[in-house]
Amino acid sequence: MAANRATLIALTALAPVSWGTTYAVTTEFLPPDRPLFTGLMRALPAGLLLLALARVLPRGTWWGKATALGALNIGAFFPLLFLSAYRLPGGLAAVVGSVGPLFVVALSALLLGQRPTTRNVLTGVLAAFGVSLVVLKAAGALDPLGVLAALASTASMSTGTVLTKRWGRPEGVGPLALTAWQLTAGGLLIAPLAFLVEGAPPALDAPAIGGYLYLALANTAIAYWLWFRGIGRLTATQVTFLGPLSPLTAAVVGWAALGEALTPLQLAGMALAFGATVAGQITARPAPVPTTGRSPERDARDDAPRLTDAAGAAVRPRL
Repeated sequence: MAANRATLIALTALAPVSWGTTYAVTTEFLPPDRPLFTGLMRALPAGLLLLALARVLPRGTWWGKATALGALNIGAFFPLLFLSAYRLPGGLAAVVGSVGPLFVVALSALLLGQRPTTRNVLTGVLAAFGVSLVVLKAAGALDPLGVLAALASTASMSTGTVLTKRWGRPEGVGPLALTAWQLTAGGLLIAPLAFLVEGAPPALDAPAIGGYLYLALANTAIAYWLWFRGIGRLTATQVTFLGPLSPLTAAVVGWAALGEALTPLQLAGMALAFGATVAGQITARPAPVPTTGRSPERDARDDAPRLTDAAGAAVRPRL
Protein backbone atom coordinates (compact mmCIF):
# COMPACT_ATOMS: atom_id res chain seq x y z
CA MET A 1 0.00 0.00 0.00
CA ALA A 2 2.80 2.40 0.93
CA ALA A 3 4.64 1.49 -2.28
CA ASN A 4 1.55 2.21 -4.36
CA ARG A 5 1.11 5.57 -2.64
CA ALA A 6 4.76 6.46 -3.22
CA THR A 7 4.40 5.56 -6.89
CA LEU A 8 1.27 7.71 -7.16
CA ILE A 9 3.06 10.68 -5.58
CA ALA A 10 6.06 10.20 -7.87
CA LEU A 11 3.86 10.08 -10.99
CA THR A 12 1.95 13.17 -9.89
CA ALA A 13 5.24 14.95 -9.24
CA LEU A 14 6.17 14.48 -12.91
CA ALA A 15 3.61 17.20 -13.74
CA PRO A 16 5.35 20.13 -11.96
CA VAL A 17 8.73 18.74 -13.02
CA SER A 18 7.56 18.95 -16.64
CA TRP A 19 6.19 22.45 -16.09
CA GLY A 20 9.61 23.48 -14.86
CA THR A 21 10.96 23.03 -18.40
CA THR A 22 8.47 25.51 -19.88
CA TYR A 23 10.69 28.57 -19.44
CA ALA A 24 13.69 27.00 -21.20
CA VAL A 25 11.58 25.70 -24.09
CA THR A 26 9.80 29.04 -24.48
CA THR A 27 12.95 31.17 -24.48
CA GLU A 28 15.03 28.84 -26.65
CA PHE A 29 12.58 27.63 -29.29
CA LEU A 30 9.36 29.68 -29.42
CA PRO A 31 8.56 33.07 -30.98
CA PRO A 32 9.13 35.93 -28.49
CA ASP A 33 6.38 38.03 -26.91
CA ARG A 34 3.55 35.60 -27.66
CA PRO A 35 2.45 34.42 -24.19
CA LEU A 36 -1.25 34.10 -25.04
CA PHE A 37 -0.61 32.24 -28.29
CA THR A 38 1.75 29.92 -26.40
CA GLY A 39 -0.94 29.31 -23.76
CA LEU A 40 -3.44 28.57 -26.51
CA MET A 41 -1.10 26.14 -28.26
CA ARG A 42 -0.46 24.37 -24.96
CA ALA A 43 -4.09 23.96 -23.96
CA LEU A 44 -6.39 23.54 -26.95
CA PRO A 45 -4.54 20.91 -29.05
CA ALA A 46 -3.88 18.87 -25.91
CA GLY A 47 -7.52 19.11 -24.84
CA LEU A 48 -8.86 18.10 -28.26
CA LEU A 49 -6.44 15.15 -28.43
CA LEU A 50 -7.49 13.84 -25.02
CA LEU A 51 -11.14 14.46 -25.86
CA ALA A 52 -10.77 12.32 -28.99
CA LEU A 53 -9.20 9.55 -26.88
CA ALA A 54 -11.75 9.70 -24.06
CA ARG A 55 -14.83 10.07 -26.32
CA VAL A 56 -16.86 11.37 -23.39
CA LEU A 57 -18.62 14.73 -23.14
CA PRO A 58 -19.92 16.39 -19.97
CA ARG A 59 -23.57 15.93 -19.05
CA GLY A 60 -25.98 18.04 -17.02
CA THR A 61 -24.34 20.25 -14.41
CA TRP A 62 -20.90 19.07 -15.49
CA TRP A 63 -20.98 21.40 -18.49
CA GLY A 64 -20.83 24.28 -16.04
CA LYS A 65 -18.40 22.58 -13.66
CA ALA A 66 -16.01 21.62 -16.47
CA THR A 67 -16.08 25.17 -17.80
CA ALA A 68 -15.43 26.61 -14.34
CA LEU A 69 -12.53 24.23 -13.70
CA GLY A 70 -11.13 24.86 -17.18
CA ALA A 71 -11.26 28.62 -16.57
CA LEU A 72 -9.56 28.37 -13.17
CA ASN A 73 -6.90 25.76 -13.97
CA ILE A 74 -6.19 26.76 -17.58
CA GLY A 75 -8.10 29.67 -19.11
CA ALA A 76 -7.34 32.24 -16.40
CA PHE A 77 -4.20 30.61 -15.00
CA PHE A 78 -2.14 30.56 -18.22
CA PRO A 79 -2.63 34.24 -19.25
CA LEU A 80 -2.16 35.52 -15.69
CA LEU A 81 0.96 33.39 -15.23
CA PHE A 82 2.54 34.63 -18.45
CA LEU A 83 1.59 38.25 -17.68
CA SER A 84 3.26 38.07 -14.28
CA ALA A 85 6.36 36.41 -15.74
CA TYR A 86 6.74 39.18 -18.31
CA ARG A 87 6.24 42.04 -15.81
CA LEU A 88 8.05 40.79 -12.71
CA PRO A 89 11.85 40.62 -12.44
CA GLY A 90 14.19 38.02 -11.03
CA GLY A 91 11.81 35.09 -10.68
CA LEU A 92 9.45 36.95 -8.36
CA ALA A 93 6.48 35.40 -10.18
CA ALA A 94 7.77 31.96 -9.17
CA VAL A 95 8.12 33.10 -5.57
CA VAL A 96 4.52 34.34 -5.47
CA GLY A 97 3.42 31.10 -7.11
CA SER A 98 5.20 29.07 -4.45
CA VAL A 99 2.71 30.28 -1.81
CA GLY A 100 0.13 28.09 -3.56
CA PRO A 101 0.24 25.46 -0.77
CA LEU A 102 -0.83 28.12 1.74
CA PHE A 103 -3.74 29.11 -0.52
CA VAL A 104 -4.79 25.46 -0.77
CA VAL A 105 -4.53 24.91 3.00
CA ALA A 106 -6.90 27.85 3.56
CA LEU A 107 -9.30 26.85 0.76
CA SER A 108 -9.34 23.22 1.91
CA ALA A 109 -10.51 24.39 5.33
CA LEU A 110 -13.26 26.48 3.71
CA LEU A 111 -14.46 24.11 0.97
CA LEU A 112 -13.39 20.63 2.10
CA GLY A 113 -13.69 20.95 5.86
CA GLN A 114 -10.02 20.03 6.37
CA ARG A 115 -8.71 21.94 9.38
CA PRO A 116 -5.29 23.47 8.71
CA THR A 117 -2.46 22.16 10.84
CA THR A 118 0.55 24.03 12.15
CA ARG A 119 2.82 21.62 10.29
CA ASN A 120 1.11 22.31 6.96
CA VAL A 121 1.34 26.07 7.41
CA LEU A 122 4.98 25.92 8.53
CA THR A 123 5.87 23.57 5.67
CA GLY A 124 4.21 25.95 3.18
CA VAL A 125 6.20 28.89 4.53
CA LEU A 126 9.46 26.93 4.34
CA ALA A 127 8.70 25.85 0.75
CA ALA A 128 8.08 29.47 -0.32
CA PHE A 129 11.23 30.65 1.45
CA GLY A 130 13.33 27.93 -0.18
CA VAL A 131 12.01 28.81 -3.63
CA SER A 132 12.76 32.49 -2.98
CA LEU A 133 16.40 31.64 -2.28
CA VAL A 134 16.59 29.77 -5.60
CA VAL A 135 14.94 32.22 -7.99
CA LEU A 136 14.75 35.66 -6.36
CA LYS A 137 17.37 38.12 -7.55
CA ALA A 138 18.04 41.76 -6.88
CA ALA A 139 15.65 44.02 -8.77
CA GLY A 140 14.27 47.52 -8.88
CA ALA A 141 10.74 48.70 -8.15
CA LEU A 142 8.04 46.05 -8.33
CA ASP A 143 5.32 46.26 -10.93
CA PRO A 144 1.92 46.33 -9.15
CA LEU A 145 0.08 44.78 -12.10
CA GLY A 146 2.63 41.98 -12.26
CA VAL A 147 2.28 41.25 -8.55
CA LEU A 148 -1.52 41.22 -8.82
CA ALA A 149 -1.34 38.90 -11.85
CA ALA A 150 0.99 36.52 -9.98
CA LEU A 151 -1.29 36.44 -6.94
CA ALA A 152 -4.37 35.99 -9.14
CA SER A 153 -2.78 33.12 -11.10
CA THR A 154 -1.82 31.36 -7.87
CA ALA A 155 -5.28 31.87 -6.39
CA SER A 156 -6.90 30.65 -9.64
CA MET A 157 -4.92 27.40 -9.79
CA SER A 158 -5.32 26.81 -6.04
CA THR A 159 -9.08 27.27 -6.23
CA GLY A 160 -9.26 24.98 -9.24
CA THR A 161 -7.25 22.31 -7.40
CA VAL A 162 -9.56 22.39 -4.36
CA LEU A 163 -12.77 22.45 -6.45
CA THR A 164 -11.47 19.54 -8.53
CA LYS A 165 -11.09 17.61 -5.28
CA ARG A 166 -14.49 18.74 -3.96
CA TRP A 167 -16.48 17.91 -7.10
CA GLY A 168 -14.67 14.68 -7.95
CA ARG A 169 -15.77 13.15 -11.25
CA PRO A 170 -19.10 11.98 -12.64
CA GLU A 171 -19.82 8.28 -12.35
CA GLY A 172 -18.17 6.37 -15.19
CA VAL A 173 -15.79 9.22 -16.09
CA GLY A 174 -12.05 8.85 -15.60
CA PRO A 175 -9.33 11.48 -15.11
CA LEU A 176 -8.49 11.42 -18.84
CA ALA A 177 -11.91 12.79 -19.76
CA LEU A 178 -11.90 15.32 -16.91
CA THR A 179 -8.50 16.58 -18.07
CA ALA A 180 -9.75 16.81 -21.67
CA TRP A 181 -12.78 18.87 -20.65
CA GLN A 182 -10.69 21.37 -18.70
CA LEU A 183 -7.96 21.80 -21.31
CA THR A 184 -10.51 22.22 -24.11
CA ALA A 185 -12.61 24.71 -22.14
CA GLY A 186 -9.53 26.64 -21.05
CA GLY A 187 -8.12 26.72 -24.58
CA LEU A 188 -11.41 27.99 -26.01
CA LEU A 189 -11.43 30.77 -23.41
CA ILE A 190 -7.87 31.80 -24.28
CA ALA A 191 -8.38 31.72 -28.09
CA PRO A 192 -10.34 34.98 -28.58
CA LEU A 193 -8.11 36.82 -26.11
CA ALA A 194 -4.97 35.66 -27.93
CA PHE A 195 -6.21 36.84 -31.33
CA LEU A 196 -7.56 40.14 -30.00
CA VAL A 197 -4.40 41.04 -28.08
CA GLU A 198 -1.64 39.46 -30.17
CA GLY A 199 -3.17 39.32 -33.63
CA ALA A 200 -2.59 36.61 -36.22
CA PRO A 201 -0.43 33.62 -35.33
CA PRO A 202 3.31 34.08 -35.96
CA ALA A 203 5.29 32.22 -38.61
CA LEU A 204 6.72 29.01 -37.16
CA ASP A 205 10.05 27.38 -37.99
CA ALA A 206 10.99 23.77 -37.22
CA PRO A 207 12.29 24.45 -33.67
CA ALA A 208 9.09 26.37 -32.81
CA ILE A 209 6.90 23.55 -34.13
CA GLY A 210 8.88 21.04 -32.09
CA GLY A 211 8.62 23.26 -29.02
CA TYR A 212 4.87 23.61 -29.34
CA LEU A 213 4.49 19.86 -29.86
CA TYR A 214 6.44 19.22 -26.67
CA LEU A 215 4.39 21.76 -24.71
CA ALA A 216 1.09 20.38 -25.99
CA LEU A 217 1.87 16.68 -25.53
CA ALA A 218 4.34 16.08 -22.68
CA ASN A 219 4.10 19.42 -20.86
CA THR A 220 0.30 19.70 -20.95
CA ALA A 221 -1.67 16.64 -22.10
CA ILE A 222 0.32 14.06 -20.12
CA ALA A 223 1.33 16.38 -17.27
CA TYR A 224 -2.17 17.65 -16.55
CA TRP A 225 -3.62 14.13 -16.81
CA LEU A 226 -1.13 13.02 -14.13
CA TRP A 227 -1.94 16.13 -12.06
CA PHE A 228 -5.73 15.69 -12.07
CA ARG A 229 -5.33 11.94 -11.58
CA GLY A 230 -3.27 12.73 -8.47
CA ILE A 231 -5.86 15.19 -7.19
CA GLY A 232 -8.47 12.43 -7.36
CA ARG A 233 -6.44 10.05 -5.20
CA LEU A 234 -4.37 12.27 -2.89
CA THR A 235 -5.39 15.15 -0.65
CA ALA A 236 -5.43 18.61 -2.19
CA THR A 237 -2.66 19.65 0.22
CA GLN A 238 -0.42 16.74 -0.76
CA VAL A 239 -0.78 17.58 -4.44
CA THR A 240 -0.13 21.30 -4.09
CA PHE A 241 3.02 20.70 -2.01
CA LEU A 242 4.48 19.16 -5.18
CA GLY A 243 4.20 22.57 -6.90
CA PRO A 244 7.61 23.92 -5.74
CA LEU A 245 9.23 21.20 -7.86
CA SER A 246 8.45 23.38 -10.89
CA PRO A 247 10.76 26.34 -10.10
CA LEU A 248 13.36 23.92 -8.74
CA THR A 249 13.32 22.04 -12.05
CA ALA A 250 13.58 25.33 -13.94
CA ALA A 251 16.71 26.20 -11.95
CA VAL A 252 18.28 22.79 -12.63
CA VAL A 253 17.47 23.01 -16.36
CA GLY A 254 18.93 26.52 -16.47
CA TRP A 255 22.13 25.21 -14.89
CA ALA A 256 22.40 22.02 -16.97
CA ALA A 257 21.20 23.23 -20.38
CA LEU A 258 21.55 27.02 -20.40
CA GLY A 259 24.84 27.42 -18.55
CA GLU A 260 23.38 29.33 -15.60
CA ALA A 261 25.39 29.17 -12.38
CA LEU A 262 23.96 27.96 -9.06
CA THR A 263 25.29 29.68 -5.94
CA PRO A 264 25.62 27.98 -2.53
CA LEU A 265 22.63 30.02 -1.34
CA GLN A 266 20.54 28.73 -4.21
CA LEU A 267 21.58 25.15 -3.48
CA ALA A 268 20.56 25.63 0.15
CA GLY A 269 17.20 26.99 -1.02
CA MET A 270 16.71 24.00 -3.29
CA ALA A 271 17.38 21.63 -0.39
CA LEU A 272 14.96 23.52 1.84
CA ALA A 273 12.17 23.64 -0.77
CA PHE A 274 12.63 19.98 -1.68
CA GLY A 275 12.59 19.00 1.99
CA ALA A 276 9.34 20.93 2.45
CA THR A 277 7.87 19.16 -0.58
CA VAL A 278 8.74 15.76 0.91
CA ALA A 279 7.42 16.81 4.32
CA GLY A 280 4.14 17.81 2.69
CA GLN A 281 3.69 14.17 1.68
CA ILE A 282 4.95 12.46 4.83
CA THR A 283 3.03 14.51 7.37
CA ALA A 284 -0.26 14.52 5.47
CA ARG A 285 -3.06 12.22 6.53
CA PRO A 286 -3.65 9.13 4.41
CA ALA A 287 -5.62 9.95 1.30
CA PRO A 288 -9.33 9.12 1.55
CA VAL A 289 -11.05 6.67 -0.73
CA PRO A 290 -11.60 8.38 -4.13
CA THR A 291 -14.88 10.27 -4.21
CA THR A 292 -16.16 8.10 -7.03
CA GLY A 293 -15.40 4.89 -5.12
CA ARG A 294 -13.47 3.41 -8.05
CA SER A 295 -10.36 1.29 -7.95
CA PRO A 296 -7.31 2.03 -10.12
CA GLU A 297 -8.44 -0.79 -12.41
CA ARG A 298 -11.82 0.91 -12.80
CA ASP A 299 -10.06 4.20 -13.60
CA ALA A 300 -8.11 2.42 -16.32
CA ARG A 301 -11.35 1.15 -17.83
CA ASP A 302 -12.86 4.63 -17.65
CA ASP A 303 -9.86 6.08 -19.46
CA ALA A 304 -9.99 3.56 -22.28
CA PRO A 305 -11.26 4.89 -25.63
CA ARG A 306 -14.87 3.93 -26.21
CA LEU A 307 -15.88 1.73 -29.11
CA THR A 308 -19.33 1.28 -30.60
CA ASP A 309 -21.09 -1.71 -32.07
CA ALA A 310 -22.99 -1.77 -35.34
CA ALA A 311 -26.05 -0.27 -33.68
CA GLY A 312 -24.03 2.61 -32.24
CA ALA A 313 -24.17 1.39 -28.63
CA ALA A 314 -21.12 1.97 -26.47
CA VAL A 315 -18.87 -1.06 -26.02
CA ARG A 316 -15.87 -1.17 -23.69
CA PRO A 317 -12.82 -3.17 -24.71
CA ARG A 318 -11.59 -5.79 -22.27
CA LEU A 319 -8.40 -4.74 -20.52
